[in-house]
Amino acid sequence: MIRGHARVAAAAALALAGAVAIGGCGGNGSTSIGGPASHTPAVSVGPTAPGGGTPTVPDGTPSPAGPTSGWGPDMWNGNSGASMMGGGGGSWGPGMMGNWWLPGNGTRVQTLDQARQRATAFADRLGLRVGEIMQFSRNFYAELWTTDGHPATEALVNPTDGAVQIEYGPAMMWNTDYGMHYGSRSQARISATQARSIAQQWLRDHGNTLTAGDPEPYPGYYTLHTMREGKITGMLSVNASNGQVWYHTWHGTYIATSQR
Repeated sequence: MIRGHARVAAAAALALAGAVAIGGCGGNGSTSIGGPASHTPAVSVGPTAPGGGTPTVPDGTPSPAGPTSGWGPDMWNGNSGASMMGGGGGSWGPGMMGNWWLPGNGTRVQTLDQARQRATAFADRLGLRVGEIMQFSRNFYAELWTTDGHPATEALVNPTDGAVQIEYGPAMMWNTDYGMHYGSRSQARISATQARSIAQQWLRDHGNTLTAGDPEPYPGYYTLHTMREGKITGMLSVNASNGQVWYHTWHGTYIATSQR
């Protein structure tokens, strides 16, 4: 059990390091916001990784290593599941946000319907339901909603064995209801309109021709699709209190979506 808790702490530390590298504010070239919420906040600066392969910024420079450049160390290791997440059901415990992990059943997940089944098994444990499912070359992504129709958090389904977890990155680090900072209630100073503007400016600042889609409001942040000529290429998130931007480098190439 001590080893399991050590792995949890290590994973949390890596996720936090990723947050600082990708969209942190202060001391690393990024910018925090100031002034009234009616003004569009400054855009945070960090690397991006459109498409599959090794995460890169637009000029081709590899982005920092860490949990945002793949599945992350031991995240889907067959030896880590139960011990890393606390045994049995793999719970972090109420103080750390509840269940973050559903161990795989050993069956490959190859379709959107299969991914939905696995995401539903995970969502049921949290009292949530599954919304949009997206298939990428590296994983399946699932929106999790409250029973009354509000976005709650985001999850990843491992195509190799069907394991499911809260998505690392913004869902893990910024979500104030289902993330590591469960219960924190920092003021949401960024509107959906501002979040889209921030995301678009961030893409432009990184020499990117992608456009930002409609913001999906999660507790503590927004997630937006990135688009090219009206087609989805990936996604990024904007922190609702300070305007930080975090590009989701871990998905790979976009394949398909199920809205059901």
